Amino acid sequence: MKKSFIKIYIIPSAIFVLIIILVIFLNTYKKIYKPNISKSSYALYIPSKSDYTNVVEILERDSVLNSVSSFKWLAEKKNYPNHIYSGKYILDSSMSNNDLIDKLRSGFQDPIKVVFNSVRTKEQLAGKITKQIEIDSVSFLNLLKNDSLITSYGYKQETVTCIFLPNTYEFWWNTSGEKFVARMSKEYLRFWNDERRQKAAVLNLTPEEVITLASIVDEETYYNSEMPIVAGLYINRLRRRMHLQADPTLKFALGDFSIKRVLNIHKQIDSPYNTYKRYGLPPGPISIPSIAAIDAVLNFESHSYIYMCAKPDFSGYHNFAKTLSKHNINARNYQRVLNKERIWR
Repeated sequence: MKKSFIKIYIIPSAIFVLIIILVIFLNTYKKIYKPNISKSSYALYIPSKSDYTNVVEILERDSVLNSVSSFKWLAEKKNYPNHIYSGKYILDSSMSNNDLIDKLRSGFQDPIKVVFNSVRTKEQLAGKITKQIEIDSVSFLNLLKNDSLITSYGYKQETVTCIFLPNTYEFWWNTSGEKFVARMSKEYLRFWNDERRQKAAVLNLTPEEVITLASIVDEETYYNSEMPIVAGLYINRLRRRMHLQADPTLKFALGDFSIKRVLNIHKQIDSPYNTYKRYGLPPGPISIPSIAAIDAVLNFESHSYIYMCAKPDFSGYHNFAKTLSKHNINARNYQRVLNKERIWR
């Protein structure tokens, strides 16, 4: 009778309990370890000052999770709501709730690549940078115009852009504007090693003056191969105390880079950047020059050219001249083509 009772009631009950335990275990295991990201790859951006609710809203808005409820369940268990860290986090479809929560609560964010080039103004720089990091463009621009911050790095309003060397840099997405500028200053000091500083000294120029001249060179020619020639031409003019007469400086002074034909009226502008009226270099860069242009100045080509004019084939290359008479011939040829193409400004 006893054995029969065990067979009929105890064993089936035990099996039933085991099944329930197994089901609970498997369900719990899935909640914790089963992949729960619906996208093959997704960049989660958690803004500064976000809370747990904000994070869940982002995940729900972008339909990132296969199961929101299981994520919430484990997040509560692992106390993630009290460990929210801003930043950029790359997620992929292999990640479980456990993987995701461990990554987010550790603050182990993924770096981003910050790239900027072909920048002429502070406004353009702010626009490009803030498309890649969290800070907004107005705040970043105000930072660049903050005299106390600028002077702390040894710069003026006219020269602050010198510290921004076009390249590719790794940053955290939530890097503050102040930390971004500090990092750029470190990169600037690293770039200006003893060799480059010695070459600048030979030219009797400071690093900032080299960058200023490089910005003119960069605006004058598209081609790296031509940059040392153009740099040598302007160095010749500086050494002879001739006006640089660099058209790009007029465009900068006028705030109009669309000008294709510099006219005499443009040359009358009263500006420290008017190199037709002022001797020497302008007070600061007219753009953020490429590293190629900076090195072209430091390694300029030694020659006797003091004049240059764009070639009439619109190739972007230039004709160089040692004498005014030869330059005038080159200039007339170019002006003739501009007239033919009806390019008046």
